[in-house]
Amino acid sequence: MFIFDISNPLTLILMLAATVLLIFLAQEVKKSFISAIVLFVYLVLLIVHVAQIATISEEYRYMISTLSRCIAIDFVFILITFLSYLWVDDIEAKKTGKKSIDNSLDWFWKKV
Repeated sequence: MFIFDISNPLTLILMLAATVLLIFLAQEVKKSFISAIVLFVYLVLLIVHVAQIATISEEYRYMISTLSRCIAIDFVFILITFLSYLWVDDIEAKKTGKKSIDNSLDWFWKKV
């Protein structure tokens, strides 16, 4: 059974670096769809990890702890990318003069 183990420290650092670089790119070009793509990738990764833990066979029961850590890390990355999507969407809305999808975090963006 193949598991994309993101709890491995090297993989975790590489994924964090790629995520930060893509968020920075989205902020620089002021396009929120880049952050949305990253968010979608992490949601798919979460679905894959949950499906693997739900359909795991008896011979791979020892991998449940690894999968559980991966799911927890997936949630952290989803939170980071969701907040970055809202942030870049706010930047893009101010640039184009359009209404943002959600203005409820304006107090937070002013402090960032």
